[in-house]
Amino acid sequence: FKQKWQFSKWGKIKTPTCILFNEKREFKKFGYDAVMKYNTLPSSEAHKWYYFHNFKMKLYNKKITSNMELEADNGKKFPALKVFSESLRYMKDHALNTIRDASYQTVYDTEDVTWVITVPAIWDASARQFMRLAAKEAGLISDMFSEKLIIALEPEAASVWCKQLPREGFVSEGGDRQKFEESPGTQYVVVDCGGGTIDITVHEIQKNQSLKELHKASGGGWGGNTVDENFKMFLKEIFQDGVWEEYAQNHPTECHQMMYNFGLQKCSSSRDEVYIHCYHNLTKVAERKQKDISLFFKGVEGALWCNGTIMITYEKMKSFFAYSVRQTIGTLQEILSKPEMAKVQYILLVGGFASSIILREEIYQTFRERYHILCPLEAQAAIAKGAILFGNNSQIVASRISALTYGVKVSRAFDIAVHDIQKKRVSKADNYVYCTDLFNKLVGIGDLVEVDEVASYTFTPIEPDQTSVIFSFYCTEKKDAKYVDEEGLKILGSCTVPTPNTELGRNRQLRLDIKFGLTEFKATGTDVTSGESRTVMIDFLTV
Repeated sequence: FKQKWQFSKWGKIKTPTCILFNEKREFKKFGYDAVMKYNTLPSSEAHKWYYFHNFKMKLYNKKITSNMELEADNGKKFPALKVFSESLRYMKDHALNTIRDASYQTVYDTEDVTWVITVPAIWDASARQFMRLAAKEAGLISDMFSEKLIIALEPEAASVWCKQLPREGFVSEGGDRQKFEESPGTQYVVVDCGGGTIDITVHEIQKNQSLKELHKASGGGWGGNTVDENFKMFLKEIFQDGVWEEYAQNHPTECHQMMYNFGLQKCSSSRDEVYIHCYHNLTKVAERKQKDISLFFKGVEGALWCNGTIMITYEKMKSFFAYSVRQTIGTLQEILSKPEMAKVQYILLVGGFASSIILREEIYQTFRERYHILCPLEAQAAIAKGAILFGNNSQIVASRISALTYGVKVSRAFDIAVHDIQKKRVSKADNYVYCTDLFNKLVGIGDLVEVDEVASYTFTPIEPDQTSVIFSFYCTEKKDAKYVDEEGLKILGSCTVPTPNTELGRNRQLRLDIKFGLTEFKATGTDVTSGESRTVMIDFLTV
């Protein structure tokens, strides 16, 4: 989900994840255009429009459904699917128009293109499927099974790009070395420093230049946006007595412009003070409480009022980064302290937030004695460029570590010595006694899963006249479980496999094959008797 690029006095920057709808809920602007349009709306009109920013984070660490809603800046609810699908539609149209203009007006159809959408590796299956659904709604693909859409994991895409870079392709120290892909056995950590999430993965270069994952995807919601939130809290502390709250409520576009300007400067490569321009309305609101706005800065450490701007010291800026830095370094230390990580030599910093000298220096100071800390010249672009390479060869990541234990809910013949009596059930048709709610493990947490590896389960129906079977999938951080309703198990989704021919009653067999090593789970149902197979959709959005 990487956007086009803009230019500013800070250099080339990624289009912000912002979208704007008018009061009739019609799409109007995306990216920087949305920011500019919203910031120029009169305060009396702004509250009628639906403005969303950093909405990608709404799919992290939450229960995702197809009909979920997001809250706009005006506090009103709006369908999340429309927010994401209209963003993708805009980028699809932009891409096709760019291709057409660059190819002498040759018209390309959506189906001529293989689309790659990048997502954080720590997103769960429901968030990834939501993006596929949004892509379908946006017209990128015609159906949910389409192979014209590839979901790429952001740290993997960055790894694919960085492994083929020469030494000159990195900003930080790199030593005299070959490209990673020319050195089989090389192990490195990729830290994708985004606005919403910090995404961490560990790879090893294989002899055929493919990648083997060595540690399950880790990270959390401590990206660059946490720095913005800490700055906003600092402003609330300065402008007390409800001044900041009143200003933000009555002048949202000015408030947002201040935050946007701060967001650009936080990724500066300088160690200088930061100056944030303040608008006249903030001065007016402040002066209704005090005679002079500068009085609000009395006793404030790390900030001064300087003729219409707020000057923030470098040390105070560092304090805004503290939470993100602490969480990132702590997670890296936890991963790298494991015995199986002993051969890791490099830490690669990628993503827009990696351009921040504060974040880079903190990581460098912590790990420089043991590891080479590298950052590609275009840290923001590494993911987008790697996604193109991944789209051309999605098998380039040959194996992945399962982030959780996955299994399916099954029933088996009841055994009083093994099963809980409360799980005992009796078939209506022929009094077959069975145990329900059993957890059948398909893949375990921490297991290495090859990209084409298939986990299979063969079952027989409970009822002899059963014409379809619903498979319910569960996940857990535990190594295994006995029942699906145990503490720590969570239902993921389900799929329905038809079994229309009931002639053999309960003696029928149906095999479910699932590939867990891909970026999206893929399932196939096979009637063992007839040999007929069909791809089945595991629905992660409706439980």
